[in-house]
Amino acid sequence: MDKKIIYVIGVSGCGKSTIGKLLAAELQCPFYDGDDYHPQSNIDKMAGGAALTDEDRWPWLRRINELAIVEVADKGAVIACSALKESYRTILSAGIIKNTEIVYLQGSFDQIYDRMKKREHFMPPALLQSQFDTLEEPLEAININIAKTPPEIIATILKQLENKNEIN
Repeated sequence: MDKKIIYVIGVSGCGKSTIGKLLAAELQCPFYDGDDYHPQSNIDKMAGGAALTDEDRWPWLRRINELAIVEVADKGAVIACSALKESYRTILSAGIIKNTEIVYLQGSFDQIYDRMKKREHFMPPALLQSQFDTLEEPLEAININIAKTPPEIIATILKQLENKNEIN
């Protein structure tokens, strides 16, 4: 497979980091968690119970795009990033659109809310509805139902990536 930047996207709590790490291991490429690139002001805002605005997100998304272009485009990578809107995904793929794939992890509000209550994270479960309110489901993506087990999810993603590669 060509070297790709694979963005694993979805609302907070859908499993982006877990699936991203497993997928990167299978593809033998680096994994990056988009949360690690938030400025402290964004983390503080979310931890305080406030949803991020587009203005909060722009610098963060540009930093992740810069990571993809400058640091990993030549070797490929898996990057977990919420990328809730089409405009966010446009920023993430700017300059590398032909080398990007989107894997969208889908789940219901109740399913993800239950997961969020069981984990430690700066994003409180109370902000989940704001994520669903912001979400614009991608039109061009590998869509994955998170009800499956992580190994089943990875197998499905790999199969779909292989099928896409045969077409291109």
